Amino acid sequence: DGYYHSRWNKCIYSSHDLSDMVFIDNYIFNKDVYIQFNSTVGKYVGYTEHGVKNAQAWNSDGRLQQERAEVERV
Repeated sequence: DGYYHSRWNKCIYSSHDLSDMVFIDNYIFNKDVYIQFNSTVGKYVGYTEHGVKNAQAWNSDGRLQQERAEVERV
């Protein structure tokens, strides 16, 4: 009955000074995460064949620097 695509990002932390903050940016297709940026890992990781291809491309273009800058902004 169609396709479902969504994206969510959030910061997870437990300390008051945010020193342990982790920024996560998920790309979801039909309720499955296919690619994710995790600030602890520092790059995009693909979880499906399509996600792996995108992760390789996104890690080599300017998108990765944008995500890292987003971590610093937040």
